[in-house]
Amino acid sequence: MTTHTDSFYRHLREWFTVFMPRQRGVSPHTITACRHTWNMLLGYVAETRGVPLERVTFAIVDRVCVLEFLDHMRATRSWTGTTYNQRLACIRSFFRYAATAEPILAVHLADIIGVPQLKTVATKAVHYLTTGAVKALLAAPDLATKIGLRDQFFMILMYDLAARDGEMLALTVGDIDVRRLTVDLIGKGAKPRRLPITSETAAHYRRYAEVFHPEPAADQPLFYTIHGHRKTSMSDDNVGRFVRQHASRARESCAEIPEKVHPHMLRHSRAMHLYQAGMPLALITEWLGHTDPETTLIYAHADTEMKRQALAKASGGDTTSPPAIPMWHDREDIIRRLCGLTT
Repeated sequence: MTTHTDSFYRHLREWFTVFMPRQRGVSPHTITACRHTWNMLLGYVAETRGVPLERVTFAIVDRVCVLEFLDHMRATRSWTGTTYNQRLACIRSFFRYAATAEPILAVHLADIIGVPQLKTVATKAVHYLTTGAVKALLAAPDLATKIGLRDQFFMILMYDLAARDGEMLALTVGDIDVRRLTVDLIGKGAKPRRLPITSETAAHYRRYAEVFHPEPAADQPLFYTIHGHRKTSMSDDNVGRFVRQHASRARESCAEIPEKVHPHMLRHSRAMHLYQAGMPLALITEWLGHTDPETTLIYAHADTEMKRQALAKASGGDTTSPPAIPMWHDREDIIRRLCGLTT
């Protein structure tokens, strides 16, 4: 007969070894952070409750215990509000998993949910470009040169997708489908996501491909440099260099360009512009490839028509020929692909 103690450690072991790495694809860094949290918590329980580690149960790790542990760590290790909330989220995540695996444990999850998060004050501002600054930046490359054509398409696609630098550099020719107007990205934790592009973005791609991929192969890196007569993925240092170079040039005609511009700013800018245009935060979270399960659940139940209206609202503005910013089309098939509703 399985005891409550056996159940606690069995679920904790399966959460670490099966659920997070295999079912959720959580990064090793996150798993390590969770291990540290639980090592500290179990050590605290053993010390303050006088319970040997092997006899710890769900009932012992209750709301009072967790709250006292978190407050103790704030006092002795100077945890910030952000660190406090991250550790609490890790503890809650395990209890949520255990309650799903063994519903009778839901009472313990309800108890832990009662531990409130701390209110935190954002200390790190999100730096982004105005829409005017983005247009000026995308217009800066010299399209009469091969490198200028490449740089412009890279920045257009990065902004359009709100992609990470690493996601862009990992793209292959086969990841872009100009017939279906989609791009497949691989995000953190090897999480794939498919995002829509417009016919205008596809037109930019065709011009780029004519020069850089005249004989395309699906496994070729989309953005590359030549080393030893071979195409190899372009480095993030190279991306940072040409973004700064074009920002400096664009600043001569657009005072809205800040002194320091980096590639990730294009991702922040797209996300901010979509939010300002009325796109719900849950959808933006999914768009950006974040993996919080509660946010994803909210997104999954969001109304399809709301998504269509948000995308349509975001498409306002100049729709002239290149180098104008690619805008979303109000197309049901694109939205359904974005929402994962296709069969």
